[in-house]
Amino acid sequence: MALLIHLLVCIFGSGSWVAINGLWVELPLLVEKLPEGWYLPSYLTIIIQLANVGPLLITLLHRFRPGCLPEIPIIYVVLAVGTTACLLFAFLWEKTSVVAGAPHSTAFLVLTFFLALVDCTSSVTFLPFMARLPARYLTSYFVGEGLSGLLPALVALAQGSGLNTCAQVTNSSITTEPPNSTKASFILESLNITVKPDLTTSTPQPETCYLQANFSPFVFFLLLTVMMASCLAAFFGLTRLPKQWELSTEDLLVSQVTLRSFQLQETGSSNRDSCPSVVLPEEKQVTIRPQAQLAFIYFLVVFVNALTNGILPSVQTYSCMPYSSMAYHLSAALSAMANPLSCLLAMCLSSRSLSWLGMITVVGTGFGAFNMATAVLSPCPPLKGSPWGEALIVISWVLFTGTLSYVKVMTGVLLRDLSHSALVWCGAAEQLGSAFGAILMFPLVNVLHFFKSADGSGLQCPS
Repeated sequence: MALLIHLLVCIFGSGSWVAINGLWVELPLLVEKLPEGWYLPSYLTIIIQLANVGPLLITLLHRFRPGCLPEIPIIYVVLAVGTTACLLFAFLWEKTSVVAGAPHSTAFLVLTFFLALVDCTSSVTFLPFMARLPARYLTSYFVGEGLSGLLPALVALAQGSGLNTCAQVTNSSITTEPPNSTKASFILESLNITVKPDLTTSTPQPETCYLQANFSPFVFFLLLTVMMASCLAAFFGLTRLPKQWELSTEDLLVSQVTLRSFQLQETGSSNRDSCPSVVLPEEKQVTIRPQAQLAFIYFLVVFVNALTNGILPSVQTYSCMPYSSMAYHLSAALSAMANPLSCLLAMCLSSRSLSWLGMITVVGTGFGAFNMATAVLSPCPPLKGSPWGEALIVISWVLFTGTLSYVKVMTGVLLRDLSHSALVWCGAAEQLGSAFGAILMFPLVNVLHFFKSADGSGLQCPS
């Protein structure tokens, strides 16, 4: 039964961001056919931030009207909307209409808003739901959340989304007649020899050509629908486990410590690192952390999500494509794989030391700083054209994602130990960090054009 619950929780967690991650990995194919072209990523960024109205509303209601929102029915609605939107994507993603005198993919943009609303709202609904289950299942949830990025990436790699090659393309150019051409023509005509002059010369030049995909976006969106439907089925299974449900309900009642309780501190305590406890009637203890520690945990949540969901993803193409298109795809796929692996590592190395988490955050931020530096120096970053440079950028992206994913899991575990309310605010902090990172990078990338793109050929820069 425990193994079954771990599996259901993992599948349930995979539905948190699988839809939006699926759109991002499919972009190389979509931009070739939709009228927005390569401006489409900027549209997606804005729409996703607009969808934060969902978690904002739920967080405010939780703060001012606690208990007014039925948690389980809301999750059912969220998952049903996500599954339906993915299915409609398969049939409507190419439909366009004229808006303000220009064609736009209105169906795609509207459905993107609903998917973003689903995924953003999952941060403040899925995590609080996990407070109903014993704490050991929370790591499985984060493993599933990591799979929400890995599964679409693997499907996109199998599809061949956006892969390109460097081909020699022959360009024809008109040449001028050579000197004395009139005299030569007169001699040939006198000998009854007719020669058609070759007015063109062929000059082979390297050019980036995109490879044909193995299957269409229609099939990709159907597979995305299956992933969301699996998440809905897993949640249905979790709500139909009566024995586990009784234990979970008991744990939930025991751990109902509100955020106001966090402000209670032992006066005159000389050890600021100690964590006082409240003894409940059931003789179970709930940890209450000092305000400074609690603020530090939430700062880590905001900071890490700003880096991993907003700032660095906005420049990943600029960071990797100068080395080669394969470096970009390897960094995307292996980074997505590092996410769930880091969550599994958290099961074995579940240190709750804030100093340890702070040190891991600094290490992960160092890898992120290197990735940002290569993006700033694009299209000619260090070691471009060298296999060492290609390997280094892939390893840096994998370690960046892996280390900060570990921090995400452990901050969630720490807040799970506190209360149900703490997980609600954890989800809100995740969305705050993601929104801050995206809003910060949008003008730099799309308005000021601070970053310069590369073609993915991996050729060395001219000296």
